[in-house]
Amino acid sequence: MANVINIKPELIRWAVDRSGLSLAEFPDAVQEWIGEKKQPTFSKLEAFAKKAMVPFGYLFLDQPPIERLPMPDYRTMRDKAIRRPSPNLLETIQDMQLRQAWMREYLVEEGHTALPFVGSENLDSGIAETVISIRRWLEIDEDWASDQATWEDALSFLVRKIEAAGILVFTNGVVGNSTYRLLDPEEFRGFVFTDPIAPLIFVNGKDSKAAQMFTLAHELVHIWIGEDALVNLLEMQPASDDCEKFCNRVAAEFLVPAAKLKAAWPGVNQQPSPLIKLAGRFKVSPIVVARRAKDLKLITTDEFFAFYHSYMDEVRRERKARKGGGDFYRTQNARLGRRFGRAVIAAAEAGRVSYQQAFDLTRLYGSTFDRYAAFLKQQERR
Repeated sequence: MANVINIKPELIRWAVDRSGLSLAEFPDAVQEWIGEKKQPTFSKLEAFAKKAMVPFGYLFLDQPPIERLPMPDYRTMRDKAIRRPSPNLLETIQDMQLRQAWMREYLVEEGHTALPFVGSENLDSGIAETVISIRRWLEIDEDWASDQATWEDALSFLVRKIEAAGILVFTNGVVGNSTYRLLDPEEFRGFVFTDPIAPLIFVNGKDSKAAQMFTLAHELVHIWIGEDALVNLLEMQPASDDCEKFCNRVAAEFLVPAAKLKAAWPGVNQQPSPLIKLAGRFKVSPIVVARRAKDLKLITTDEFFAFYHSYMDEVRRERKARKGGGDFYRTQNARLGRRFGRAVIAAAEAGRVSYQQAFDLTRLYGSTFDRYAAFLKQQERR
């Protein structure tokens, strides 16, 4: 008979609840472990931990751990309480903390010092002044998006400028490269860690690209005021918190300046699809224009939400119709961030970190890591 392990049933019950899965989705034996009718073997407990997405060692604790988020939680839900963080969210946060810690040490060794703009503003700062500061440090002007062909191109351009300013940007819709572990945008749209040397922005790539630009701009403002945050920006609305309201107002002015939108509005508001036309002019998604028009009282709140839900329904239909997962190595530019990817590759090739550590940091292993390094270098030469 295989050796069994004496595990406390409350830890099994906790792991099931934490997973977000129902008990019925686990083997029948798990119910017997909880009822103390049987005890698991080592291999069965390992399989359970994998399915429950819980660190194996947690199952040997005296009592279930209390898992706290390492940043202020500004998420809101419609009529429900915020549920406990999912395993996917917790693991993603832990991955980003490890990457940020490594990058910080790497940059310090390279002679980098604190970035002057991190924490340079506060909630008493003016909206316009904060926008001007962001543009100055990103080295872009008020019409920065006008040279981009589409708002999707403008989003890519903005990411590159943010990275060039010294900020890590990661966009991913799954845990690492595990395509079966999707990140739920209803749970969170992004988070930000505002370290003065290696500030980090994470955008939930499972969210629509239409919403990602506003999330990115919102998180950017958090860095300027030096405040970590976990956000979901439900229907592009901030939590009822002064910090979140400030970040939303600055993000909106940064993406769609009020004076320019007001000046453009009379020329389009009687035409079909005025918000779509303005989106093309400002190179932001239509829902960002709609949100800004609502704030400036150019459209009513009811008109905004009607447009928002109609547009997002269309986005979801298009996403379902789209086939294929895209180029894996191009996807890594978003999942890893070019700045982080370049740093890890350079450190590995210089012998400053082992290749095993580089594999763990990037979640790319063996020849896959080598091929991504070659792909990234080829792109850099263009």
